[in-house]
Amino acid sequence: MSTVATFQIVLILATLLCSLVAGFLFAFATVVMPGIKTLNDREFIRAFQVIDGVIQNNQPLFVAVWMGSVATALTAAGLGFGQLDGAQRLLVISAPIIYILGVQLSTFTINVPLNNQLQALHVDAMDAVALKAARIDFEPGWNRWNLVRTSFASLASVLFMILLFKL
Repeated sequence: MSTVATFQIVLILATLLCSLVAGFLFAFATVVMPGIKTLNDREFIRAFQVIDGVIQNNQPLFVAVWMGSVATALTAAGLGFGQLDGAQRLLVISAPIIYILGVQLSTFTINVPLNNQLQALHVDAMDAVALKAARIDFEPGWNRWNLVRTSFASLASVLFMILLFKL
């Protein structure tokens, strides 16, 4: 297979996987978090713990999409850098940078630590005041950074799509 064909396949995969991550984050922002927001503090924390537990238990398809998005975005940049120039080269470099800094970095430095903080709680042993405080420490910041991640994932996906249309 030629390097051009390999690049195109990797670029399509990067676009697909980054778009799936953007959709996942969008679903959390528009459906999951608004849905569980209506729960009382104990139920909210427990619901998030269960949802996040599926992710943290390395659900294979989720891991493949999440990690594959990083691998294919970086691979597309590496392959495309030598083959493209001008605006196309800028796109193939910008999309992964935006994706990694805006999605992956914030996920692992902000959202995952907040998730872990919530996972460590034993809700059945907590009183109403402690539950309220834990939720207030978690929910606004997590939601704010999830919107940031969603925006950057969507932007990276759009940049990859634009590049695909330019090829």
